[in-house]
Amino acid sequence: MTTANTTAAAPPSPGHFEFPDPPEREPDDMTSFDHLSTTGNVHHLIQHLGSPATTLVAGERYLSLAPTRDMAGLRYPDLLIAFEVDPAAYHRSNAYVISEQGKPPDFVLEIASRRTGREDVTNKRDDYAALGILEYWRFDETGRYHGARLAGDRLVEGRYETIGVTELDDAVWQGYSRVLNVNLRWERGELGWHDPATGRHILTYNDLLRSSTTAEARANTAETRANTAETRANQERAARIQAEAQVRELEEQLRRLGGN
Repeated sequence: MTTANTTAAAPPSPGHFEFPDPPEREPDDMTSFDHLSTTGNVHHLIQHLGSPATTLVAGERYLSLAPTRDMAGLRYPDLLIAFEVDPAAYHRSNAYVISEQGKPPDFVLEIASRRTGREDVTNKRDDYAALGILEYWRFDETGRYHGARLAGDRLVEGRYETIGVTELDDAVWQGYSRVLNVNLRWERGELGWHDPATGRHILTYNDLLRSSTTAEARANTAETRANTAETRANQERAARIQAEAQVRELEEQLRRLGGN
C-alpha cells in the first residue's frame, strides 16, 4: 500500500506566478463532488496508482500551457491524472502548468452537469486534444447531458479517436483506459474503477477496513487459541504434579506399613 508524500514543498521562487482559485461552482456543477469526493474515488485511485511523489491525482484547478494572468478560456477539469511529474509544483502554482511539468496530463475526466454538459462534449474535447492529453473521459450519471452515460477518447496523431464502451447489462457500461490500465464503469449511476486482471473494483477504504478487521479477528482468534493451549498445558502440568504427589504419598504409606 502506498502512503502520502509527506515531504514539505519548497517555497515558491521569487517571481513565481500562482494561479487564483477557479470560480466557485454553481449548484448544478457539484456532480463532480458527488462522484469523486464523497465516494472516495480520488483516494482509491491515489492508492491504486501508487508513486505519490511522481503521480498527480487532482482536479478543479486550472490547466494551462504556461503561467498567465489571463484566465479566459482556461480549463479546470474535474479529475486530472499525470505520471512522472512534480506534484509539489502543481500545489505551488495552484494549477497544472504544462511548461512547468514538461508534459500534458495523461488523463482527464469530466463529470456531466446540466450547465456544462454540452461544453464537455464539444469545446473541451477540442481543447484537451490540442493540449495533448492522451485520454479524455466523460461520465454522465443520467446520460442526458453528454448524450451517453460513459464515453472516452484516446489521442492518436493529434486527434481524438473514440474508445469503445461496452454495455455489460442494462445497468452497467464499461470502457478500458489504456493510460491507467483500469476499466471505467458506469454502474447504476455510480462511477467505478475496475482492475481488468481480476474484474474487481480497485481497493476501497471499506475493503481496507474489512481487511484490517479480518486480520484483527484472526489475530484475536490465534491469541485465544494460544491462551487456551497454555491454559490446557498448565492444567495438565498441575494434574501431573498432583498425581506424582499422590503416588509419592502412597509409596510412603506402603513403606511405613512394610516397616511395621
